[in-house]
Amino acid sequence: MNIKSNEKKENSAIELVIEVSAAEFDAAINKVYNKQKKNIMVPGFRKGKVPRKMVEKMYGEQVFFEDAVEEAYPAAYDAALKEAGIVPVAYPKLEIVEVSKDGFTFKALVTVQPEASVKEYKGLVVAKPEVKVTAADVKAEMKPYIDRASRLVSVDRKAKKGDVAVIDFEGFKDGVAFEGGKGENYSLELGSGTFVPGFEEQVIGMKAGEEKDLDITFPENYTADLAGAAVVFKVKVNEVKERQEPALDDEFAKDVSEFDTLDEFKKDLKEKLKARRQQQADHDYETAVIDALLENLVCDVPEAMVDYRADKMVEEQAMRMQQNGLNFQDYLKYMGLSMDDVRAQAKTAADRAVRTALALDAVAKAEGIEVTQEELDAEVKRLAEQFNVTEEQVREVTNESDMKQDLGSKKALELVKSSAKKPAKKKEEAQAETTEAQGE
Repeated sequence: MNIKSNEKKENSAIELVIEVSAAEFDAAINKVYNKQKKNIMVPGFRKGKVPRKMVEKMYGEQVFFEDAVEEAYPAAYDAALKEAGIVPVAYPKLEIVEVSKDGFTFKALVTVQPEASVKEYKGLVVAKPEVKVTAADVKAEMKPYIDRASRLVSVDRKAKKGDVAVIDFEGFKDGVAFEGGKGENYSLELGSGTFVPGFEEQVIGMKAGEEKDLDITFPENYTADLAGAAVVFKVKVNEVKERQEPALDDEFAKDVSEFDTLDEFKKDLKEKLKARRQQQADHDYETAVIDALLENLVCDVPEAMVDYRADKMVEEQAMRMQQNGLNFQDYLKYMGLSMDDVRAQAKTAADRAVRTALALDAVAKAEGIEVTQEELDAEVKRLAEQFNVTEEQVREVTNESDMKQDLGSKKALELVKSSAKKPAKKKEEAQAETTEAQGE
C-alpha cells in the first residue's frame, strides 16, 4: 500500500489517493480464486481443480479483478489511515481510479472531526426548576391505592359520572342490528370514555330498570362500515353501582402498603414522588444547559458525520429490539415505516448528539480537562457492577479511547453546569415568593 496523495478538502474532509501494489493485488486475486475455484467447471478438469491461469486464459485476466478489489481495499484503507494518522468520524466515500494486473488505485474521501470552539461556556444563564410536592400531589399518588381498595355498591338512584352502570345494549343502523353492537350485563364506568362519544353522557341520569334509545353518530375515523353513521342504541340499565372509597386511616395503610400508619405511607409516597420529580428536573436542567451551550458553538458540522451517527442510532435501536425478541423489519412493517423514514427521524437526535459532543470536546480542550487512569478504572468497575460482569469483560467490549473521551465530556458538562447562573428574578416574582413564604 502506498499513499500517492493526501489533500485537505472542504467540510472537514481529507482525500487520500491510495495505491495497492501488484504483489498485494495478486495476493488478493489468489485469495478470491481459492474461494471460488470449488464452483468453477472447465471441460477436462475436475470440479475445483481448474488452475487459476487456465481460468484467466479462458475468461480474461480481469475475471477476478472486481472481487479482488473488494477483498483488498479495506486493509489498504485501514493501513493508509494509520500511516496518515487520520481518525475518521463517518463512512468514507470510495472511488476506484484504475485497475490492472499491476495493482489498483482508489480515492478515499474521509471525514474527520471539524475544528470547534465555544464562544462562552462559563456563567451561562439557565433557569433551574424547583421541585415541590404538595398535599394534593400526595393525594393524587394515593388514588390508585384508593381505587383498588374501593368497593362497588348497588344504589337506588339516578346514575352519575363515576358510577358503574350495568347495562344491556344493542345498536341499530337504518333499523337493522349491526355486528359488534350488542352486549348484556356490561359494566360501564360512566365518564371513562370507553364507549363511542355521546353514549356514556346519555346513560348518566338513568335508573335501574329504565330503558332508553340513544341517538349516536359514529366518528369519521371509525371502522369503514360505521364511520360517520347515525345509529340508535337501545339501552336498558340493570343496576347502578357507586364506588365507595375506604376510610383513609392506619388500617388502610396496612392493607395497601408495607407501613403501619397512614403518615408513614404518605411520607414514603411524598419522598418517592419528590425523587422522581427531582430526576426529571435534573434532566430538564441539563438539557437546558446544553441548549445554551450549543447556542455558543462555532463549528461547521459535516453532514456525513450526522448521517453516520443517525445510522448508528438506528443500528442500536434494531439491536435493542432484537435482544427483546422483536424483529426490526416486522416492526417497520407494522408501523408503516421505511428504513429511510427511521433514519430521517433519527437524524434530528443525531445532529444534536454530534453538536453536543463537539461542544463538550471544545470545552474540555479549552480547560485542559484530562481523564486519569484511576478514573478510567473506576468507570470500568462501575460498568462491571451495573451489568453484573467482570471488569475484564468490560475492557474486552469497550474502547478505552472512547471511554476516555466520554468521561472527559462528562467532566466538561459538570464544569459548565456548576458555573451556570440563575436568571435574575423580576420584581413581581420576588414579591410573589415573599407573599407565599409569609402565607406558609
